[in-house]
Amino acid sequence: MMAGIKNKDTKGELLIRRGLYKLGFRYQLHRKDLPGRPDLVFPKFNSVIFVNGCFWHVHNCHLFKWPSSRPEFWKEKINSNKIRDEVNLEKLTKLGWKVLVIWECALKGKTRRNLDEVIHTAANWIQYDSQNAEIEGKK
Repeated sequence: MMAGIKNKDTKGELLIRRGLYKLGFRYQLHRKDLPGRPDLVFPKFNSVIFVNGCFWHVHNCHLFKWPSSRPEFWKEKINSNKIRDEVNLEKLTKLGWKVLVIWECALKGKTRRNLDEVIHTAANWIQYDSQNAEIEGKK
């Protein structure tokens, strides 16, 4: 079952890519030379975007729930993902990149936001913001 889980070109990632492309943004995908292999890289703006699944990256929302089977295995696996994310964020920041994380709950589920809102928020962040940021579902 695990082999069927995608780590790139997910539905959420494709929605963000299409939306930003329509607004005129050009990007590179999954650059192996950057920590964490960001989903979208905007060299012109020194910006990267990760589209994170709430389960795999431990987001505190309705889409995340600890599995009941093999709890020790899952806690170790999922917590190692979270630690790796934090290390990669720190490395990217030290390299001069700004990082935006778009959480899955912003794109689907009961707390999802309007897709145009997410796309335009990301576009404004790419162009004008100098801080790392997150876009998550409505509270």
